[in-house]
Amino acid sequence: QVQLVESGGGLAQPGGSLRLSCAASGFTFSSYAMSWARQAPGKGLEWVSGIWSDGSDTYYLDSVKGRFTISRDNAKNTLYLQMNSLKPEDTAVYYCNGAGYWGQGTQVTVSS
Repeated sequence: QVQLVESGGGLAQPGGSLRLSCAASGFTFSSYAMSWARQAPGKGLEWVSGIWSDGSDTYYLDSVKGRFTISRDNAKNTLYLQMNSLKPEDTAVYYCNGAGYWGQGTQVTVSS
């Protein structure tokens, strides 16, 4: 049974940081590129960042470049998103996805 379980969301102040994790199971994690996407209140799903299966290349939405860092630990079957310099417009439910599967999402709220 494939599972993607996100964690690490919560409330952060503008300028603050959060680190999201996505624990994967039920498939060969190291064989797949993985991504993070988000959905802000009242808006559609937005791709945020992606990483190749071996972590050798990464991609970012322009609005998060220089602030977010995607990474993975294939030995731990875990995907990460380090989010720094958070802005209120980063408020959204964040989802990890890969191999055709999606997690349940974790809420990130940026507010003072």
